Amino acid sequence: MRHDCRMSEVEVAGGAAPVLRGRLLYNEPMSRHVSWRAGGTARRLYVPADLEDLIWLVRSVPADEAIHMVGLGSNLLVRDGGVAGVVILLHGVLTKLAIESRTHGLPSAPTERDTAVVYAEAGVASPKLARFAATHGLVGGEFLAGIPGTVGGVIAMNAGCYGSETWDTLVQLHTLDRQGQINERPPDEYVTGYRHVALKHPHEEWFIGGWFRFERGDGAASRDRIRSLLKMRIASQPLNLPNAGSVFRNPPGDFAARLIEACGLKGHRIGDAQVSTKHANFIVNLGKATATDIERLIEHVEDSVEARTNVRLIREVRIIGERQ
Repeated sequence: MRHDCRMSEVEVAGGAAPVLRGRLLYNEPMSRHVSWRAGGTARRLYVPADLEDLIWLVRSVPADEAIHMVGLGSNLLVRDGGVAGVVILLHGVLTKLAIESRTHGLPSAPTERDTAVVYAEAGVASPKLARFAATHGLVGGEFLAGIPGTVGGVIAMNAGCYGSETWDTLVQLHTLDRQGQINERPPDEYVTGYRHVALKHPHEEWFIGGWFRFERGDGAASRDRIRSLLKMRIASQPLNLPNAGSVFRNPPGDFAARLIEACGLKGHRIGDAQVSTKHANFIVNLGKATATDIERLIEHVEDSVEARTNVRLIREVRIIGERQ
């Protein structure tokens, strides 16, 4: 059953609930909010009105209850048994995108006059950030147009493509912790690597924005580069079917897609989940795939590749929730 109400109708930690202005949905199908178009329900799903509302919401959730921040759901699978806790949707909520005018508190660049800093909140779609930078005569962010997620997601996993990674461009991080406190952190407080980001001193918090430094250059050439990269993406990826992008990280010195295809798994199906015939590192939903179908296919690919090549693939996609 799906209900739409105010979060203030729900009892929260500490007694009286704050007056929240967002939308609360009960038992909301997550298939509506993930790019695989499959999966179970969120016991509670909240769409904040703005950043202030998000802060109050985080403060209101009991410490022993899980919080799941979701952008476009392009790297996420929710098991068919659903997910407990609170799912918070940030796409369309945290949408600030601007050339940063301040300099205090941001690291300087050797050629300051030849660069500019763009601030983007976590709910901004990654391709929108790429286009914004190009429109303002900035170069170096074109690769972001090829990542089908939000700024929060690409920061959290150091997403990248076409030889570039998100953390190559970041100069400062904006975070929200479990106590509802806003923090600004420099990149050197994190350990980063290929599709990996972690605080050196672990602390539960989420990215709500980031400051990106790009070089000044030929905006028209940057827009041409974006169009070229998008054509490459359309030509090589199964964008006509629901998918979550690359399922596995590339192993050192190799490609996950090559290994999967070499093991004869291209086109392999479990239910309506299929290893794409166009790109073997994609799993597509042919129409009625369940989250269980998709997860079983992921596990089958992992086991098959390891048995035949002695390489254990590492997942890029995040799986949450309970098995049915």
